[in-house]
Amino acid sequence: MEWFFADDYWFARLLFMRALAAVYLIAFLVALNQFRPLLGTNGMLPIPRFTARVPFRRSPSIFHWYYSDRFFALIAGFGALLAALSLVGVTDVLPLPGAMAVWLVLWLLYQSIVNVGQTWYAFGWESLLLEVGFLAIFLGNAATAAPLLVLILLRWVLFRLEFGAGLIKMRGDMCWRDLTCLNYHHETQPMPGPLSWYFHRLPAPLHKVEVAGNHFTQLIVPFGLFLPQPVAGIAAGIMIVTQLWLVISGNFSWLNWMAIVLGLSVLPDTFWQWLLPLPAASDATGPAWWVALVAAVTVLVVILSWWPAKNLLSRGQAMNASFDRLHLVNAYGAFGSVTRVRWEVVVEGTHDPQPGPSTMWQEYEFKGKPGNVHRRPAQFAPYHLRLDWLMWFAALSPAYARSWFPGFVNRLLRGDRATLKLLRRNPFPDAPPRYIRARLFRYRFTTRTERKETGDWWVRTPDATFLPPVTLAGEDQNVDPRPGN
Repeated sequence: MEWFFADDYWFARLLFMRALAAVYLIAFLVALNQFRPLLGTNGMLPIPRFTARVPFRRSPSIFHWYYSDRFFALIAGFGALLAALSLVGVTDVLPLPGAMAVWLVLWLLYQSIVNVGQTWYAFGWESLLLEVGFLAIFLGNAATAAPLLVLILLRWVLFRLEFGAGLIKMRGDMCWRDLTCLNYHHETQPMPGPLSWYFHRLPAPLHKVEVAGNHFTQLIVPFGLFLPQPVAGIAAGIMIVTQLWLVISGNFSWLNWMAIVLGLSVLPDTFWQWLLPLPAASDATGPAWWVALVAAVTVLVVILSWWPAKNLLSRGQAMNASFDRLHLVNAYGAFGSVTRVRWEVVVEGTHDPQPGPSTMWQEYEFKGKPGNVHRRPAQFAPYHLRLDWLMWFAALSPAYARSWFPGFVNRLLRGDRATLKLLRRNPFPDAPPRYIRARLFRYRFTTRTERKETGDWWVRTPDATFLPPVTLAGEDQNVDPRPGN
């Protein structure tokens, strides 16, 4: 059974497991910090209301059996604790069954959150974390060599992540084919970062180089993952460098970091030996039951891969789709189309008892999404600001906001503390506003001249009414605003 174990991946397995634990930690902290206003009993999309209408078989989750806000906080906090212990290496020194149990619990807990997360958790990186987290259960501990089959399955995930993203672009927006998409994307992406203005202002020929490099990395390089070393390691290295480029150009939650984590699993110990003093290759193996279990999981993943593989070859390729309730093998892809104009929903309030032409409206500031034109875009990724991301979708179409935006406005009118914690600035610290409205603005990055003259990062122009002024109909009544242009 020597072929079953990859002796030259001791450090790769260690790096992969610690990095994955870090992502898990961030994911659980995001859930812990944000769930009350988003999914809590009195949230915008309450979990109890969801579990009452959606059966367990369609969204497997422990919250079908019991839910309270305190219980959710306990689950998220326990997940964060297990992730932190795994990050510092405690899990790795447990006996093999114990280590596997920790990774299994991490996967089950986050699965339970994602499956009741509704719109707030409808992102490809959630399924990606679950798929990779499932495979991590079978990677062993410090006393075992990494199983070759699991390492190959991780490469299969990375291949689908990159190649799927490349295909969705080539089949989508024409600007990917004529190499002009990055003339717009740095400005119109969901949450620009502190360097996005500078990326946007690169000369057009360099934008074409960026797009061409992206196509090379996503459409050609992934095939190198399945070639012998050092080709596979070089392919992974190219992907890691490309992902780091994306990390500094915008905020994409932990998506880029998950690709980097997967890339680390491809780099053999010989790659690191010229940098670090590593121990000699281990001849440790593992018990027969574990070998049999890994083989069975591999067969399962191969069978479930039929649908994602078929999706890759389909002209109607789905983007960020799960083909099973447990997110075991998924389809990935992003930005098949690129918006040319940036729209932002600006939410404002007033104490005026009856708004009119002379009413002074004060603006709510979000933590990540553009608002105040003087404020430089901030770096939040790999942390995920769920409300900010959904506000970007709302600006694209009111249909994306109909399920949750009325509840958001209602909570602002009531001065809900949990909701206000999701924001950067509340202009009404003493008492909630009497009326709330939302307007649609067109945003663009300042030119170099404008930036020099004003110090602003953005120029914005009001375009339309997203939500007319609304108020609470009565002290005990909820407002039900319907966003629309």
